[in-house]
Amino acid sequence: MKNDITNKDDIKLLVDTFYDKVKTNSVIGHIFNDIAKVDWEHHLPKMYSFWESLLLGEKGFTGNPMQKHIELSKLTAMTETQFSEWVLIFTQTTDELFEGIKADGAKTRAANIARLMLYKIQTLSIN
Repeated sequence: MKNDITNKDDIKLLVDTFYDKVKTNSVIGHIFNDIAKVDWEHHLPKMYSFWESLLLGEKGFTGNPMQKHIELSKLTAMTETQFSEWVLIFTQTTDELFEGIKADGAKTRAANIARLMLYKIQTLSIN
């Protein structure tokens, strides 16, 4: 039996494992590596803070992920294909590492975030 997500070390494990998969993914890896040119030393601590705020109630996250993704969508295709792949990798990674209420909540939140970002990107590209 796997443990649930309960602390910052669990968040770090989830985020690091997830992004290790994202970096090499044939569908979305190029968005992070070649288009956004993510500075992982800078990005990963923000992602730890983001998920700690959502799953553990921590108050450290600041930023506007929606705006960053909207700007990125002007540089490369960010359609249902890319967001579905992101959710699939996140869900698989979470399931590999954890089980429980927080893990289920993480998967639900990831899917909802992806849906909202895709909606905003599609809506803004129409206008």
